[in-house]
Amino acid sequence: MSENQNLLAEQRRALILDEVRRRGGVRVNELTRKLGVSDMTVRRDLDALARQGMLEKVHGGAVPVLEASTHEPGFEAKSGLELTAKEDIARAAARLVAPGTAIALSGGTTTYALAHHLLDVPDLTVVTNSVRVADVFHAAHRTSGQRPGAATVVLTGGVRTPSDSLVGPVADQAIAALHFDMLFLGVHGISAEAGLSTPNLAEAETNRRLVQSARRVVVVADHTKWGVVGLSSFAGLHQVDTLVTDAGLPDDARAEVAEQLRLVVAGEPEDGADI
Repeated sequence: MSENQNLLAEQRRALILDEVRRRGGVRVNELTRKLGVSDMTVRRDLDALARQGMLEKVHGGAVPVLEASTHEPGFEAKSGLELTAKEDIARAAARLVAPGTAIALSGGTTTYALAHHLLDVPDLTVVTNSVRVADVFHAAHRTSGQRPGAATVVLTGGVRTPSDSLVGPVADQAIAALHFDMLFLGVHGISAEAGLSTPNLAEAETNRRLVQSARRVVVVADHTKWGVVGLSSFAGLHQVDTLVTDAGLPDDARAEVAEQLRLVVAGEPEDGADI
């Protein structure tokens, strides 16, 4: 982590959280030196992250929160984390989408970022169980009108989760009747042993249906999702065609992933190649 006095608050907090997770804890004086900001600024950042439940403040610093496998943060709590990584991942994933195809986007803040990068891809059919993703396309339609080549969006019904995904029997039935060329899937956690997982049992079943209905499965997940295991697994790594992630993914994790599927690291030379 290099010194930078011009970091935005969101960027500082993402760096702080990454350091806490990587090292298992940090001290305030270390952060002030590495970030090049005041003691008061660091303490405000730690207070903000603690309020979001992302870390636990201790005397003189902070440590990670040990989350239960059933804990599911809300959309707003997750939306401010790893912003640069999510944008890089979204940009790389968007290059995999061909005009005129039928794609599905699951719920999540990374798929939400991806949706913004797909607005100019012509003649897409987009199936989503994410209220937030659907709103991105609907807002674009309201702003620019029904322009030629605009995406057709199919929003499944269902029960709304804390992450603003629609899940349950209604969503499952709608998805089971559809077939799409490519699924872009956000995940709560990913590991070699547990595969893809989520804390929400109903969301696990809906994601399972999404995977079954897709010709190709692309997981979009930043490096902090590696090694996280939620209550319910819904797919193994062998069911995934491509993982699009960021450069923070450790070398040992890259090696494990590369044994089973295609790895695209946003910002590195091979990102965006055809799959």
